Amino acid sequence: MATAKYTSFMGDALALANAAITVGEVPVGAVIVKDGKIIGQGHNRTRIDHDPTAHAEIVAIREATQFLGNDRLEDCDLWVTLEPCTMCAGAIAHARVRRLYYAAEDPKGGAADSGVRFFDAATCHHKPEVYAGIDGDISAQLLLDFFQSRRN
Repeated sequence: MATAKYTSFMGDALALANAAITVGEVPVGAVIVKDGKIIGQGHNRTRIDHDPTAHAEIVAIREATQFLGNDRLEDCDLWVTLEPCTMCAGAIAHARVRRLYYAAEDPKGGAADSGVRFFDAATCHHKPEVYAGIDGDISAQLLLDFFQSRRN
């Protein structure tokens, strides 16, 4: 895990994760920031959109690219409450996101620092700077509470 000086937008991502809970979605939120301004945001929408690709990161990337009118997010940073999966890591690489900040690790499904470590693959054409663990305890507890409530 690298360290960096930053202004945290994780609170915004966590607010979106909480919003996901209100519509029955897994609490993951993401924001995309350019020049200190949020230009894309989203939370998981897989169930309400009936779309397995509607992860928070993908929703935020789609909004940001539409906002910019460009498929590249080269000068943009992504803040997300959970380590991205392989699908989202692929989208992050294709969009050329500059930096990825994530909160909670996902040892089972993550692909940045866990699992397949997508950005380290020889076939990955772009690797963002990755910063992990920002408010990770808060995000992990949110996910734990959500899944515990589903089991009860």
